[in-house]
Amino acid sequence: MNITILTIFPEMFDALNHSILKRAQDNNLINIKIVNIRDFSKDTNKRCDDYSFGGGAGMIMTPQPLFDAINSVKTKNSYVIYMSPKGKTLTQCKVEKIFNLKKDLIIVCGHYEGIDERIIDLCVDEEISIGDYVLTGGELPAMILIDCISRFIPNVLGNSLTTMEESFNENLLEYPQYTRPRNFNGKEVPEILLSGNHKEIAKWRLDKSIEITKTRRPDLYEKYLNKK
Repeated sequence: MNITILTIFPEMFDALNHSILKRAQDNNLINIKIVNIRDFSKDTNKRCDDYSFGGGAGMIMTPQPLFDAINSVKTKNSYVIYMSPKGKTLTQCKVEKIFNLKKDLIIVCGHYEGIDERIIDLCVDEEISIGDYVLTGGELPAMILIDCISRFIPNVLGNSLTTMEESFNENLLEYPQYTRPRNFNGKEVPEILLSGNHKEIAKWRLDKSIEITKTRRPDLYEKYLNKK
């Protein structure tokens, strides 16, 4: 999978060169390219922001550098995503839909008070938000989106069942997990997990997922009930 990130702070994406994402890149399972928007600015000082028409606090990213940066990498197979608090909320279902597009992703990271609306009109296929809060820029949301999508790419994770059993699949949170030792500070691993009875273990895990979801995320629990 090919992902191109457009940003004015490329150094922030050094975080992608570690752990699972690094191995995925080393094994050519995912190709991540970082493009510095400033390189496309025609301003003498490489500025990419200006005051907002109509007044208001903060600066807006200007259209020219963004437009040229996007079009320098955009192809017929590209899908352009702008990380924005005004976008649709990122969910596991949304991540899977984006992955299933089978397109090369271009992720635009805004900054300051956002980007000129004309870039959204001309170039952006979808706006995505990671939650109902505002960050200083789109770099962290972009990394979250990339991390989520990478988990759907075959062979990125060691076990193909991992994405099937994680939280939010079927609108349920994940069941509790345990490892060695069997007793830690007086807390024992539930006996059922040591029984070897896979049918009963699966039932226990489902029951726990339902219980946790009902208590912590009643909104998801309602979706689970409606989907049954």
